Amino acid sequence: MNISQLANPRILEQPTYQPGKPIEEVAREQGIDPRDICKLASNENPWGASPVALSAAHSALQSVHRYPDGSSLALREKLASHHKLSPDQFIIGNGSNEIIELIGHVFLSEGDEVVFGEYAFVVYKLVSLLMGAKPVCSPMPDLKHDLKQMKTLITERTKVVFLPSPNNPTGTSNTEEEIFTFVRDLPDNIIFCLDEAYAEYLEQAPDLRVLLREGKKVIGLRTFSKIYGLAGLRIGYGYGCTEVIELLQQARQPFNTNAIALAAATASLEDQNWVRECRRKNKQGLEQLQDACDRINLPWIPSDANFLLIEIGDGYKAFQELQAIGVITRPMPKGLEKYVRVSVGTTNENEMAMAAIEKIIPLLKNSA
Repeated sequence: MNISQLANPRILEQPTYQPGKPIEEVAREQGIDPRDICKLASNENPWGASPVALSAAHSALQSVHRYPDGSSLALREKLASHHKLSPDQFIIGNGSNEIIELIGHVFLSEGDEVVFGEYAFVVYKLVSLLMGAKPVCSPMPDLKHDLKQMKTLITERTKVVFLPSPNNPTGTSNTEEEIFTFVRDLPDNIIFCLDEAYAEYLEQAPDLRVLLREGKKVIGLRTFSKIYGLAGLRIGYGYGCTEVIELLQQARQPFNTNAIALAAATASLEDQNWVRECRRKNKQGLEQLQDACDRINLPWIPSDANFLLIEIGDGYKAFQELQAIGVITRPMPKGLEKYVRVSVGTTNENEMAMAAIEKIIPLLKNSA
C-alpha cells in the first residue's frame, strides 16, 4: 500500500507555506559572502530585540534543563497589565500563527466558511483548508480590505472572519471606526479575528477592549516577531473574552512555548522606549524607501507596517535578479505579480536594496 493512501485526503491536497530563503542558503547558491547579503524579505526588526529582552533570554538559559511554565503565567500577567485586561483573557502561542491554527481547531468544521481578503495573510486559507472549511476571499481592488464588500459574503455558513490590519503583504489598514461598524453588524454566531501583527507600527491601534466590553466575539492576535524583534524565538499571543480564550486553551498543546521565549517576551514589554524608538526609525526607513522609489519612478503602496509593496513590472523576475546580487526580497502571489515586497532595513540596507533595484530595472525592461 502506498503511504499516501493512509493519509487524511485533505493533507494530500493541502498547499504549504513557502518561507523566504535564509541568508546562508542564498550565500551558498549565489557564491556570495553572507556578510554581503541584505535580507529584506521577512518583515523582521533590523534593530533587533531590546537589550532588556536579550538579557532576560540569557538569564533563562541557566534553567533550560527545566520545563517552561506551561501556563505562561508571568507573561500573561505582564500582558494583562500592559493591555489593562485580566490574565485569563490571554493565550500564548508559538508565534501568533499557532493561535490562528487553534482558532481553526476550535471553531471550524467541515463545510464551514471563513471570510478574509484575497491578498490577506495566506495562513488563513491554509488553516481553513486543513480543517475542511471553505475559504471565501473578498476582492481587494484597491489592495485594502473593503469591509462593506466583505459583509456581503457573510452567509449562514460563515463561522470565522479574519481581518489583518495593517495587512500583510499590502501594508494597508482599516480605521477603528470601519472595524467597529463591521463587527457590530456581524451575526452573533461568527468569530471575528483581528490580526494585529503590525499594530505596534501604528501611532494608535484600534482598541478591541471596547468591543469586548460590548460582548462581541472578537479575538485579537499580536506577535513579538515584528517590532519586538523576537522572530527567532517564535512567540505571540491572542486575547479576547475569557470564554473564547478558555476554549482555545483546551486545544493548545502543553509546553507550546519555550522558557527563553517566555522570558524575553515578558521583559520586552517593560521596554516601551525601545518600541517607540523602533517605530520612529521604521517611519524614517519607509520614507527612505518611498523617496528612492519616487526618484526612479517606481509606484508604491502606502504602508502602515514595516515593509513597502513596490510596483516593478515582473515581480518574480525582479526577486530572482535581486537575489543573484545579494538582496533578498519577497515575490508576491497571483494577482500581485507586478510587485515585490521590501522590508524596512537599516539606513545602509535600504540604500543597498534600492541601489540594487535601480540596477536591475534595465534587465526587467529587456525581458518584457
